[in-house]
Amino acid sequence: MRITILGAGVIGVASAYWLQKAGHQVTVVEQREGAGLETSWGNGAIIHVSSVQPWAAPGVPLKVLKWLGQEDAPMLLRLSALPRMWRWGLDFLLASRPAAHQAGALSNLELALLSARSMAEIRAETGVEYDCATQCVLKTFADDETLDAAQAAHLALAPHGLVTERLDREACVAREPALGPVSHRIAGGLYFPQDEVGDCNKFSQGLAAWCAARGATFHYGTRVRGIITQGGRVAAVSTSLGEIESDAVVVALGSHSPSVLAPLGIQVPVYPVKGLSVTTPRSVWPEGPRMAILDDSRKFALTPLGDRYRIVGSAEVADYDTTPSPRRIAALMRNVGELFPQLALADSAPGAVRWAGLRPMVPNGRPWIGPTRIPGLYLNTGHGHTGWTMAAGSGRRLAGLLGDRANEMAPLA
Repeated sequence: MRITILGAGVIGVASAYWLQKAGHQVTVVEQREGAGLETSWGNGAIIHVSSVQPWAAPGVPLKVLKWLGQEDAPMLLRLSALPRMWRWGLDFLLASRPAAHQAGALSNLELALLSARSMAEIRAETGVEYDCATQCVLKTFADDETLDAAQAAHLALAPHGLVTERLDREACVAREPALGPVSHRIAGGLYFPQDEVGDCNKFSQGLAAWCAARGATFHYGTRVRGIITQGGRVAAVSTSLGEIESDAVVVALGSHSPSVLAPLGIQVPVYPVKGLSVTTPRSVWPEGPRMAILDDSRKFALTPLGDRYRIVGSAEVADYDTTPSPRRIAALMRNVGELFPQLALADSAPGAVRWAGLRPMVPNGRPWIGPTRIPGLYLNTGHGHTGWTMAAGSGRRLAGLLGDRANEMAPLA
């Protein structure tokens, strides 16, 4: 089939890889000048098999309301966004019930484990370099109570394939010596052997180039104007370069998916949630952590990434604004500096980059992968904070659905 994929973020590129591998003629349309330049550029760089629980969880809605107006809050809901997202917020509230949250975690874990296996296959076949490192992710906790609760949540997923290891304070320092001088600030941690780190932007660009060298077409700097239907099914994509005739179209536009689908009468509950990151040369602290450190109480992640550090944290509901808020960047760096004083001013180091991107969040935290009610139109979107984690598996799952022409599953929208 002639398949056109809208979006060359990591989800779109992974979809292109698996669809091309299945024998389809693949075309990818991307408005930016290359692959992986939007949300895929500055994310936390951790493939989190261990962090698949949806954000919609018992107690979270009340916390979000409590944090209203607090610029340093871990999750900031701006009042200006409320009128547009009332329905989304109601669905988020419903998805926060214990049974719904657990169902979402189990579903996401299955996809994350598939994705981890699929990433290993992609590395072996393509040789794409993206600063990958394995068995190097540790989450630290300030007290035994929160550590106990986190361990219990992870152990609930253990029968379904999640592996975690609890470490006391001394074991954390043994794994990561950079924690030694601040060991009094942590009670212990959880080690996640299934997690990996890697540069999502490098992976997206490398895999896109690999696919292009084998016949896939990538139209960069090209805007999507609409999806054309004929006889009730997909016929083509209208772009700034002209029409691209298509037997099937995959919408992998992240937070921008709703605007392309709405003219077709398809409503998807994808809403942008802004995340922040600071990328700084590793030379600011050459003796710093070798492992990725997620700190539970201070709500940040620090990832060694080749010759850089990536520091991430924060969630802000502010429509489609991608401007890094100076106040929220400052709050992120304060949190990092509490545990690692050597990095307190890393955002102002020569070569440091402050960045913000939009996570495509759905209320229940489960991505939309599959057909719509319009024959030939498919979705691969709504991955929220798990896009890098689930990209390889999502593309593989989508390719499987497209390969099954009978496609008995119910349409997503």
